[in-house]
Amino acid sequence: MDEPALDKQIEYIVTLALREDIGQGDITTDAIYSGREAIEAEFIAKQNGVVAGLEVVRYIFSQLDSSIDFSTDLSDGDSIKRGQLIASARGPANVILTGERTALNFMQRMSGIASRTRYFVDLIEGTGATILDTRKTVPGHRHLDKWAVRLGGGDNHRMGLYDRYLIKENHINVAGSVTEAINRCARHRQDLQNKPLIEVEVKNLKEAEQAANHADSDILLLDNMSLTDMAEAVSKFKGAKKLEASGNVSHETVRSIAETGVDYISVGELTHSVQALDISLLFVD
Repeated sequence: MDEPALDKQIEYIVTLALREDIGQGDITTDAIYSGREAIEAEFIAKQNGVVAGLEVVRYIFSQLDSSIDFSTDLSDGDSIKRGQLIASARGPANVILTGERTALNFMQRMSGIASRTRYFVDLIEGTGATILDTRKTVPGHRHLDKWAVRLGGGDNHRMGLYDRYLIKENHINVAGSVTEAINRCARHRQDLQNKPLIEVEVKNLKEAEQAANHADSDILLLDNMSLTDMAEAVSKFKGAKKLEASGNVSHETVRSIAETGVDYISVGELTHSVQALDISLLFVD
């Protein structure tokens, strides 16, 4: 489940984070450490979850000092238990201390997203539905947030405004109707090489039927529909179009939504209300 390599966007985010924290230097560490002390530090899980961000942490330490040995028996996306050793870092004590907070910030946030995603994925096991994220991410961190969702077993909805048409209520109001909004996107798509999917947000069965009857629509986004209406939409349109449920999705409702037969369920809280996984970095005596 690991990415083949960190892309340039992630490398850029890490560079900014290090610059933000270190500034002109770690004055406390510089005052206390000579720079000759060598230590081993361990990343320890303080709660159960899914680990994510190992390769980001490896990259952080490599940028600070290439002599630091960052090692782990785990892979991003693995389940972890409270008290478990996640990884270790061996090398200059002052450098490891300087990178500690940046490394933990990335690993804790990504692990929190991956863990919450896995929780939702487990809740709908056996239904055939897929958990998706949204664009409700920390500005500038979208690649990392969405990577963490994938590591947790979910999938990405769209990366940004550029890789899928998503016709929402305001678009429909400007176009005048669901049909005309799809027409305009379909015409626009003709000039694009990659032919992005056209998804239509619908708030009732009437709009769903209009969108489903259009040859150029690909996905219907059932927004804040009742379970009864979602089930009816599934019975009428599944197979002809992909169906996604969105709105008021929680751990209490997600199973019932999945059991209506929708293909996808988007969950904003995966990234907009992240609780970081508790992980500590401790020196080995």
